Amino acid sequence: MLADSRAKSLIDDFAFQWLNVAKLDEIAPDSRLFPHASGLLDIRPLFKEELRLFIDSVLRSDRSVIELLTADYTFLNERLAMHYGIENVKGGHFRRVTLENTARYGLLGKGAILNLTANPNRTSPVLRGAWILERLLGTPPAPPPPNVPTLAENRPGQKAQTVRERIEQHRSKPTCMGCHGVMDPLGFALENFDTVGQYHTRDTQALTPIDSSGILPDGTAIKGPDDLRRALAARPDQFVQALTENLLTYALGRSIDYRDMPAVRKIVRGAEADDYRFESIVLGIISSDAFRKREAADVSQAFAK
Repeated sequence: MLADSRAKSLIDDFAFQWLNVAKLDEIAPDSRLFPHASGLLDIRPLFKEELRLFIDSVLRSDRSVIELLTADYTFLNERLAMHYGIENVKGGHFRRVTLENTARYGLLGKGAILNLTANPNRTSPVLRGAWILERLLGTPPAPPPPNVPTLAENRPGQKAQTVRERIEQHRSKPTCMGCHGVMDPLGFALENFDTVGQYHTRDTQALTPIDSSGILPDGTAIKGPDDLRRALAARPDQFVQALTENLLTYALGRSIDYRDMPAVRKIVRGAEADDYRFESIVLGIISSDAFRKREAADVSQAFAK
């Protein structure tokens, strides 16, 4: 079933909705800061193709879905490879490439994800942290309180501050730390990646080393994307449950609620015995009472937030 060419619709119709890839169309990189990745040189179509091929390689090859977090390869053509600083890929067609920079492993190293969780002119640890919580861990943060001021921008003639320094000032109020204390360490771990997914070790405005360290709510100290990836993969059931919830939503054509959660947990437990292979999750869903006795509904409405 998964090998059938028609199963490719899983990527655009399920995976891209789960990961909120449509947001990518709203984040046009600032042409003044990223002239090489905007306007006529817009890099986003290449990001989408890389992500589409990568997800397809995991889901339709019936691999463990944990490889969405940990896989050491991606799909690149020459232009996207050069954008990432990889010089041994030639030609316009996409092909599978083994990654030397471990920071690019899995979803968190893909340009599409890094761009859709940023602002047009700068990174956003808050957006990136919130995206990880909602999309990968299934625990969306509470909505921000009203009248929250925007993050102050650096001004000409003043000493430039890093995004981290500006966020530290922004979240200094105790009432803000409840959410920021959870979101920000996740986002800070990806701070080496700029808006268009290029990797840096120094802040391009403040000209200081980038601090990607943080402490997760469970006390785990992390520094950078490698530690973050390992922390997420160390609790595979949480990631698999988030994926399963979204796949069940897609399969049922409706939003799921607390009454569906016993079925979700049963599917995840069953998949664990099979190394969380995607086929096991699919079989668990189509064998569930929720799927076999489902009512028709509008899938687009089910995914609406």
